[in-house]
Formats: sequence, structure tokens, C-alpha cells
Amino acid sequence: MGEQKLFYEDVKEGDEAPEFAHTLTRTDLVMYAGASGDFNPMHTDEVAAKESGLPGVFGHGMFTAGLLGKALTDYVGVGNLKRYKVRFTKQTWPGETLSTRITVTAKRDDGGDHLVDLECQVVNQQGESKLQGEATASLPSRV
Repeated sequence: MGEQKLFYEDVKEGDEAPEFAHTLTRTDLVMYAGASGDFNPMHTDEVAAKESGLPGVFGHGMFTAGLLGKALTDYVGVGNLKRYKVRFTKQTWPGETLSTRITVTAKRDDGGDHLVDLECQVVNQQGESKLQGEATASLPSRV
């Protein structure tokens, strides 16, 4: 999915953004660790993760937040996202397919800005919430 051109007049409460899905792999974990500098062994070292009582390595929370961020900016447009807040609800595990869900919850004008409030989350293939959040975007107007 690539960025779409979304205008304020085209959006209504209850609209849903296109879903973005990604199956988390161990390669993702290693690549993200290298890119982010987050080398916590719970994300990359199977032996250390198991020794600490976990079933294995788990995904970086910010990787999941990044998947949602991509889906948000693909929907509202790069540069239009004004606020993005998330709360991690459960760990992500290699092999899970993570899917975004974004819903328009409100529209409002604020000093000339055409704002759209969004409720969002990332769920796995069983619908289990992994991350919940909210965002606000300022959309261009056709008028």
C-alpha cells in the first residue's frame, strides 16, 4: 500500500483506513536491532530469552509502532500526522501476522486546520491486540 491523497471532505466518522499486514520474522528482529541500536538480548538471543523464562525472542515494541506509523502516514499523507500516541498491550512473537486497524473517530476544524482524529491498533492473526493508539492528522481541503 502506498500513500493515498486524502482530503478532509472525503473522510467521515467511522471510516476505516486500508489494513497493512506484516508477518514478523527473526530477520526483522535482527535488522531492527541493527537499525535502532536496541540490542536487548530478549529480541535477538534465543538462549538468553529462554533463560529468563520467556518462550523465545520477542519483537521490539517500536517495530510494531513503526508498522502502525507507516499505515497511518500511507492513509493521511506524509507530513499530515500531527499527533501519534501508542500503548503497548502485549508482546509480539516471530511468526505472528501483525495487522493495522485505523478508524476515524472525529472530524473538526481548529483555527483553519482540518483535523481528523483516529483510533488505531495492531492485532495478530487471532485478533489479539498488541498495540493501541490514537492519532490526529491535519488534512488538506478541496475547498
